[in-house]
Amino acid sequence: MSKRLETVATMTCMKTLLMLFNFIFWACGVIILCVGIWMRIQLRNYVNLSAEGSGAALLALSSLGAVLALAATLACCCTARGHPALLYLYGAFLAVVALLELGAGASIYAYRTTLNEGFDQTLNESMAAYGQDRSKSNHIDTMQSTLDCCGNRGYADWLHMHPAQKIPMSCCKVPDKCDPTKFDQIYTEGCYNRVLDLLNAHIGLVASMAIGAAFFPLVGVFLSCCLASNINKAEYEQVA
Repeated sequence: MSKRLETVATMTCMKTLLMLFNFIFWACGVIILCVGIWMRIQLRNYVNLSAEGSGAALLALSSLGAVLALAATLACCCTARGHPALLYLYGAFLAVVALLELGAGASIYAYRTTLNEGFDQTLNESMAAYGQDRSKSNHIDTMQSTLDCCGNRGYADWLHMHPAQKIPMSCCKVPDKCDPTKFDQIYTEGCYNRVLDLLNAHIGLVASMAIGAAFFPLVGVFLSCCLASNINKAEYEQVA
């Protein structure tokens, strides 16, 4: 009898720990979802000027957060019901999530190199279309006025284009009170390094979070498998 009570007590403890894990896992999913949405909003102008696939990467990040939050919600139901098969299935799902997060973190780090290589060319193409493509013009104006920069590598990029273009008003230190031909009244530093520093800082943070968080689901794998094993043990002892 005491052995059976010990098994029940262990099972109750494991179930409580797993429910706590599910709540933390759900919170992590919500945080990842919010971070993905926030990054897409905050970096939309720079992402649209960067290498192809940046927007899709941020969308995938948000989708991953939503999936994790939904899975954690369903996992609470599985834990409450205490069905061993569902718990083992949940453990397998968490193991897959750990591998996906580890792969996602590594992919984001690898993507940083592609971003650095593609942004220079894309920015030059956008500058060439300035004044002709309204969307690209707005992105460049926002980038220059927000980051206090001008041109790609420097303000002279506008003058060396073929054909040469006037330096945009968005390069002015004081909007609407500036003569772009007077270099002491405009930003002279280029936008390339500033934008890459901004993007790489955010991408590096997300990649570090993804790699670090990849080990967290393994705790859930251990808890779910232990709970399922204890439930099977309790059922066996009850029959015996």
